[in-house]
Amino acid sequence: MTVQTGFASAVPFDQAKADRLMDAAGIDVLMATSKHNVQYLLGGYRFIFFVAMDAIGHSRYLPVLIYEKGKPDHAGYVANRMEGSEHANNPFWTPNFYPACWGSTDAAKLAVEHVKKIGKDKARIGIEPGFLPLDAYRILAEGLPDATLVDATGVLERLRAVKSPAELARLKKASEQITDAMLAVFRTAPEGASKAEIVEQLRREETDRGAHFEYCLITIGSSHNRAVSPQRWGRGEILSLDSGGNYDGYIGDLCRMGIRGRPDAELVDLLAEIDAVQHAAFAKCRPGALGGDMIAAAQAALKASKVAPFTDFFAHGMGVITHEVPFLMTNHPVTYEGVDAGEPLEAGMVISVETTMLHPSRGFIKLEDTVAITDSGYEMFGDRARGWNEAG
Repeated sequence: MTVQTGFASAVPFDQAKADRLMDAAGIDVLMATSKHNVQYLLGGYRFIFFVAMDAIGHSRYLPVLIYEKGKPDHAGYVANRMEGSEHANNPFWTPNFYPACWGSTDAAKLAVEHVKKIGKDKARIGIEPGFLPLDAYRILAEGLPDATLVDATGVLERLRAVKSPAELARLKKASEQITDAMLAVFRTAPEGASKAEIVEQLRREETDRGAHFEYCLITIGSSHNRAVSPQRWGRGEILSLDSGGNYDGYIGDLCRMGIRGRPDAELVDLLAEIDAVQHAAFAKCRPGALGGDMIAAAQAALKASKVAPFTDFFAHGMGVITHEVPFLMTNHPVTYEGVDAGEPLEAGMVISVETTMLHPSRGFIKLEDTVAITDSGYEMFGDRARGWNEAG
């Protein structure tokens, strides 16, 4: 089934930037198959039926967005059959729409047909290797034998690097929802609540505020174990909540500290040491500054700190996913190259800045903040509750 739509709306991404990136990479046609990049290229749309899980029957949901450089009138969207109803309510911008698939192989076959239809069956086609099933890849390779399939992951990452005002608003909202949810948990979680009970309460608090809860890493007391368990939050013990949530397709990811009672002088001092490292990084957050300068400033502050032997600093870009441009550190701890350390930060980039202490006796102590680069410096999202949040 093919639906000829015409342009239902303006192209929702920076088309000129996409064309420049494709030209630099020698790519004629983009073929996005990851849910996050299809979402981005469609202007924020996600098919709700497959948000939680991709699998169906013997296969999986595989949306395919096809964009030819310089020719948005040739764009096509290969979709699940049920997405015809979505289009009827809110038409997709792509002039060609194929709501005819139930799995990965039929989606790939329609993608091949569309590439042939637009006369690009001998072109260099950019794919997402990490998000293209083997059976779908084989169909593309066999169906387009004269085409060259190349990795377009970097092109799509760079396209998302600088956030629009609307995207920044969503990221800020996500951060605020998570921070407010954590504050509610710190205030109301009862003494003796288990890790599992606290995480469930946080999930409800985030959901009630309009966020889609994704995870919570949690520690209690002197333990460094961040997994959910029956361990209970007792009098005088510290609690760390490191949670990720999604608002309208954009990530919030923060860590805050609580204590049942009042923090003693040592705990106040330890959190202050972490905060000093965070602020050393913030001081380098401005457009034009090299990403590596921010890392170096934080690492220098940490090296001079008495907590250096058991404390680590990390920073990474974030937006539609939790680790994206700018990539600032190599294999620390996530496995990728810090290719943007030597590049200037740009207004509209968003960075997660985190300092983590594994204290040998006082436990797991961490701050993780979200920083947006602005024209004049930076803005923190969800910047409340950065001290010790007292419960009971």
